[in-house]
Amino acid sequence: MARVVLAMSGGVDSSVAAHLLIEQGHEVIGVFMRHGEEAVEACAIEGQPASSPLLPIVNQRADHKQGCCSASDAEDGRRVAERLGIPFYALNLQAEFRGIIDYFVEEYSVGRTPNPCVMCNNRIKFGKLFDYANSVGAEFLATGHYAQLALGDDGPKLTRGVDASKDQSYVLFGIRREYLQRMLLPVGGYQKPAIREIAGSLGLNVAEKKDSQEICFVTSGKHDEFVRSRRGADSEPTAGDIVTTEGKVVGTHPGIEGFTVGQRRGLGVAMGEPYFVVQIRAPEKQVVIGPVEALGRRELSAADTNWLVEPPAGSFSCLAQIRYNSSAWPATAKVLDGDRLEVTFDDPQKGVAPGQAVVCYDGDRVMGGGWIE
Repeated sequence: MARVVLAMSGGVDSSVAAHLLIEQGHEVIGVFMRHGEEAVEACAIEGQPASSPLLPIVNQRADHKQGCCSASDAEDGRRVAERLGIPFYALNLQAEFRGIIDYFVEEYSVGRTPNPCVMCNNRIKFGKLFDYANSVGAEFLATGHYAQLALGDDGPKLTRGVDASKDQSYVLFGIRREYLQRMLLPVGGYQKPAIREIAGSLGLNVAEKKDSQEICFVTSGKHDEFVRSRRGADSEPTAGDIVTTEGKVVGTHPGIEGFTVGQRRGLGVAMGEPYFVVQIRAPEKQVVIGPVEALGRRELSAADTNWLVEPPAGSFSCLAQIRYNSSAWPATAKVLDGDRLEVTFDDPQKGVAPGQAVVCYDGDRVMGGGWIE
């Protein structure tokens, strides 16, 4: 029997993951990562100081909503853990998560499109949470991600989940390769309806709980307002002009943080045909729009690469994915000196956005990727 630390968000996926791990004979420790904008107060248990990073979830206020890291989510996780008979703790990672929020605000402020979920996986779920697993003598760290692990000729490999509509392998490209041998992804081999069915058969209160669709710290769902509020009233305004690819000014916008490459809705201008954001010129505070054909890009460059295989030498063929909810398309990639990558698609791709990740696949296997420049 191996000791496993499981990241429990209070959702159906991590809840069923706990059950599957128990069925496999593991000793499971459920951990809720407290990393919303505000820490929810918890009472210290007897013999532990109030500042202890390891506290049971108690006296939660069910009306204190913080996206996927809410008090109600913590209570859902606690109830599941209680029903399954496993310990459940809250780990206060608020200070570490503040860096994710700062990254989010900074990227949007300079006209890039951040991916806080990837950063959270890299720095927190498969970073700080591994530190905690080590501190309690756990051999493995598990999550409810829809991805799979298998043993390849060159060691553990990360592959897509069985449910293509829920696959989350893209957001795991940035984890450290050596961690693969200590990771468990119990739900990756299931379709989502089957996971809900298992939860229902166990009588878990989260069986029909909706999936979180929002960024956990942007509880309003309006990321531009969040960015402006975090920047503060004294920061330099980012409002400016909306211009066409020919340079014609056709409107104004309240801030570049409200736009991303590929966006169609919410432009605030009528052009007589569908127009899309094709570029954000941060120094000029301009949002450039154009018809759909102007979105196509065959090439991109990326930096800060991370590889879950031996970094390929020279050029190699792959399937490249440029967004979490997009498909992967045939491409030729080339590893450059240092930690850079160039990708050339066989056919132009729409919505190549600086700040997002490009992830290279060999079939269903994650090879690695980098951050689009």
